Amino acid sequence: MSAELPIFPLNTVLFPGGALPLRIFEQRYMTMASVCLRQGNPFGVCLIEKGAEVGAPAQPHAVGSSARIVQWDMPQLGILQVTVHGGQRFRIAQAQADRHGLLRARVEWLDPEPSRPVPDTLAELLPLLRSVVEDLGEERVPTPHAFDDATWVGYRYAEILPIPLIARQKLLELDQPVSRLEIISRFLHGRGVLT
Repeated sequence: MSAELPIFPLNTVLFPGGALPLRIFEQRYMTMASVCLRQGNPFGVCLIEKGAEVGAPAQPHAVGSSARIVQWDMPQLGILQVTVHGGQRFRIAQAQADRHGLLRARVEWLDPEPSRPVPDTLAELLPLLRSVVEDLGEERVPTPHAFDDATWVGYRYAEILPIPLIARQKLLELDQPVSRLEIISRFLHGRGVLT
């Protein structure tokens, strides 16, 4: 299955089920957001591979997540504040900037990872995540919470861990939820967070 999506390259990684606040001020993205709001359509969020968030179109990593605006406000003229929720992962097949500098891409949707329970051997990850999610609140970690789902648990950890952006990107691209949890577990053990 493929689709056409406007792409918002950012210095962040959006995961399915995650929440991301954005401050939009460039005209190309203001227009994109207003069209998405009016039509109820998503746009794509991808980590920047080369370039910058502002100015000439940046080159994004190929794998990103769809983003749907769930909240918006314009506290001052020319600045749009939105919160988006991450949807389905995709891979960019082809992208081109339009005359306004907005990337438009043909994307191939990646299959959602099947729901799998957190293995007993990795259950030690859950109390810490429950505590962090409670501290962050629903605005940062939207419901429904799925602490029994290895994919959801892995995505939430990948959002909150103090790791380089490229490591977050690799965790997004990984198709094995249990492998993702094993990597996270090794990271936490290596830093003495889990013993």
